[in-house]
Amino acid sequence: MDKLNTKSIRNVCLMGHGGSGKTSLCEAMLYLAKATDRLGKTPEGNTVSDYDAEEIKRGFSLSTSVAPLMWQDIKVNILDTPGYLDFAGEVLEGIRVADAALIVVDGRNGVEVGTELAWDYAEKEGIPKAFFINRFDDGEARFKKVFDALREKFGVSVCPLLIPMIDGDKVTGFLNLIDMKAEVYDSTGAKVESEIPSEFLPVAKEYRNMLYESIAETSEELMEKFFAGEDITYNEAINAVHDGIINGGIVPVFCGAATKLWGVSELLDTIANSFPRPTARKNEIIVTADGEEETPIDPEGKTSIFIFKTVADPFVGKMSFFKVMNGELTRDMTLRNTTNGSVEKMAHIYTIRGKKQTEVDSLCCGDIGMTAKLNAANTNDTLTTSQKDFAYKKIEFPEPFLTQAIKPLAKGDEDKISSGITKLLEEDLTTRYENDAETKQLLISGIGDIHLDVIIAKLKNRFGTSVVLEAPKIAYRETIKKSVEAEGKHKKQSGGHGQYGHVRIRFAPGEAEGLTFTESVVGGAVPKGFFPAVEKGLQEAMQKGVLAGYPVVNLAADLYDGSYHDVDSSEMSFKLAANLAYKDGLPRANPVLLEPVGTLNCTVPDSMVGDVIGDLNKRRGRVLGMEATPGKKGYTTVQAEVPKAEMMDYPIALRATTQGRGSFTFYFERYEEVPAQVAQKVIDEAKKNQEE
Repeated sequence: MDKLNTKSIRNVCLMGHGGSGKTSLCEAMLYLAKATDRLGKTPEGNTVSDYDAEEIKRGFSLSTSVAPLMWQDIKVNILDTPGYLDFAGEVLEGIRVADAALIVVDGRNGVEVGTELAWDYAEKEGIPKAFFINRFDDGEARFKKVFDALREKFGVSVCPLLIPMIDGDKVTGFLNLIDMKAEVYDSTGAKVESEIPSEFLPVAKEYRNMLYESIAETSEELMEKFFAGEDITYNEAINAVHDGIINGGIVPVFCGAATKLWGVSELLDTIANSFPRPTARKNEIIVTADGEEETPIDPEGKTSIFIFKTVADPFVGKMSFFKVMNGELTRDMTLRNTTNGSVEKMAHIYTIRGKKQTEVDSLCCGDIGMTAKLNAANTNDTLTTSQKDFAYKKIEFPEPFLTQAIKPLAKGDEDKISSGITKLLEEDLTTRYENDAETKQLLISGIGDIHLDVIIAKLKNRFGTSVVLEAPKIAYRETIKKSVEAEGKHKKQSGGHGQYGHVRIRFAPGEAEGLTFTESVVGGAVPKGFFPAVEKGLQEAMQKGVLAGYPVVNLAADLYDGSYHDVDSSEMSFKLAANLAYKDGLPRANPVLLEPVGTLNCTVPDSMVGDVIGDLNKRRGRVLGMEATPGKKGYTTVQAEVPKAEMMDYPIALRATTQGRGSFTFYFERYEEVPAQVAQKVIDEAKKNQEE
């Protein structure tokens, strides 16, 4: 066929709740478009978009995959995204480069959390939306119930285009409300049109009236016609649907059964004819030194690409998925990375369908492709031939707050683990990794437990490192609450020079975080030359508290007396003497345990605020206030302070409490005293670990 241009591109992001059938719909579209020669099935692990070993093993999508097809000389780039909440980062990658969102809804379960989140993502990105109600080969699927729920939740812009003909519990065909024709699909997905049977005319007219009500909302002229009872012509309806989809005034609803190919050709026809091309939004948001601004999308302009996804392949190397945002990209073109100033040569560019790569010479504005082995380019980077310093609006990834410690199963694997995780971090920007020097643990943070489980599985499969996850240790602190005087005398004689150091120190709660050391020695009882040794001895001793061995903070120490020996005194002797004074004084200075406390901002639906506050009370949290969430109708943000020790499982608990609708941030604020009953458990556990 002729070389593609921007008018021939449609980028469609498949979204929806986990298990609604997104991958099956993608497979059906590819099969009908003859992009594949067989209809893959998720349970059999042979679909195009779920090709990763972990996806095949688990039976659901873990990452966004690209699957292009040709339909009516239009190239449709399908971006099949995961439905599980742990992989929201992948959904955000797909939606960032899509020009329309197709939200798949299970015909049995109706509107679910994933449906609402998909709508919110598309709204935030400002792209048109459509629904495909799936699984009408199942007798439990209910169109009216699901459609009514969609309209109630998302408004009158939601309008039916294709509805099922239902005889009892069985779907016998579909009704095309624009053409007012009945459609029956054979086993190959081909449709046969006929007149609508008389028994289905009432329901067809009922839903057609809903369609025309939505169409009327798109213009004043059609609104007047609709309320005056005048007929809206076929061409007016077709044009209104086309324009309404592009400007977001209409959200069409299709239905069918992906695994039986029902309704899929009708959907593809609408995508090709009425979904927006990449230039429909006219402008892209860029960030410059002056802030955010809009720039026109110009298919003939300077070439610019945006990297929206990175895959760390152990065989191919780093694979960078990109969208051509401006101009045309050709092979061997040299682009400048505006993020870090590096220069990259596009030696090879590919289109990619699942895991199959096809090398191409060029990609037009709006198309999606992949290139491998870019030296210094990562997700969210902008590469361009322009001399202007700018970056396309970056994807804002959710922060990971579920943290676990990684324990290698084989000794000496730490470097191997760090190397593997570094590569995975390039791929997944919702993961965080750190080597905690204080607790001496390797910590990995993710969105949820399945997310972390997948990361561990990838470490094993791709990089050959076996690890287990365990609860991370809390970095407690110790301090004192009253002043005491203590004495430390180090005296040792063993032939030749002996060792002698003697100090008297007054310990008290300090203002500064570390050690506040002063000296008030009179008469030269301790020579000035030994003051630094005393201070250093105390600093070393403070690394281990007297309650549970945690570092001591906010300690004031005043050296007020002591004695020395002309021959036997040394810096080491006074360091040891200071240590002895520390061990003598701190147990008597009312030592207490301190724990890290953080500020929690938790956003939940209004109806769930009570449950969330009740849960926070159980976690020793203090609620500081509540306010309506800006830009999110029906949601409240609860602000609280909660001990970090009580937040380890909070991502999982909040998801369970709010069915996945809640979100939160949690950042360390300060250290506070641990209640006595809790402190004793921590001390007992620490002593037990020390004995082991």
